[in-house]
Amino acid sequence: MADKKFSGTSTYIATDDLMMAVNAAVTLQRPILVKGEPGTGKTQLAVEVATALGHPLFEWHIKSTTKAQQGLYDYDAVARLRDSQLGDDRVHDIANYIVRGKVWDAFESHVRPVLLIDEIDKADIEFPNDLLQELDRMEFFVYETKQLVKARHRPIIIITSNNEKELPDAFLRRCFFHYIRFPDKETMERIVGVHFPNLKKQLLREALEAFYRIREVPGLKKKPSTSELLDWIKLLLAEDIPPEALRSEDSRKSVPPMYGALLKNEQDVHLFEQLVFLDRRSRTQ
Repeated sequence: MADKKFSGTSTYIATDDLMMAVNAAVTLQRPILVKGEPGTGKTQLAVEVATALGHPLFEWHIKSTTKAQQGLYDYDAVARLRDSQLGDDRVHDIANYIVRGKVWDAFESHVRPVLLIDEIDKADIEFPNDLLQELDRMEFFVYETKQLVKARHRPIIIITSNNEKELPDAFLRRCFFHYIRFPDKETMERIVGVHFPNLKKQLLREALEAFYRIREVPGLKKKPSTSELLDWIKLLLAEDIPPEALRSEDSRKSVPPMYGALLKNEQDVHLFEQLVFLDRRSRTQ
């Protein structure tokens, strides 16, 4: 039976081009490499694809110290040495010290799984190439136990990157690529509507105006993301901030209330205050 097509979920607004990219990668049986600003829903995409298609999800979150081998398996030689010193009978079977990784778990799944390899660019530059053969062949060999592990079903592989470093060409050639553009106002309205269905239109309009005004400030070290907008709106509602407070003309209130949810360092706050002050002074001259 053919796979269902991904068309978003009730809690995740997917654009047409994102849905098309996911479905194209599934059809081609290639990993989909997803890039985009932090906070644009790259990691959540894997969760939503698994939910929408009814597949199990295996998540492998990459750190700077992660090695590709750990996704397949780890041999815990230290534990075996300790057990041998304690006279534990487990030491006679080396399989007791093989720790399965997320790729192995996904390969063993009885139902076609979704495998998330999250923030692949955090790892060493050789990390992607070290996985090429296993992801191509859908199998790997466990040398300690002389076992060949083959995938029961080819996983839907979603790989995310924040562009911290360039990925090898050989790896890129094997992926279907998609860049998640930052949502426009119309799409953002739909996203906010999912999380705050009863939000009053005037507050939504003023919040989005303020949010995009901040994002357009040139020179920000960190532009506020979708997740930060949602946090901010949650605070506005909790504190019962009126819509008009978001467009105050008072120069002493040059940044929006609860701005700490949006601007995450003092340089950006100072920069925003300077630009608003200069803009207002130019209007009065």
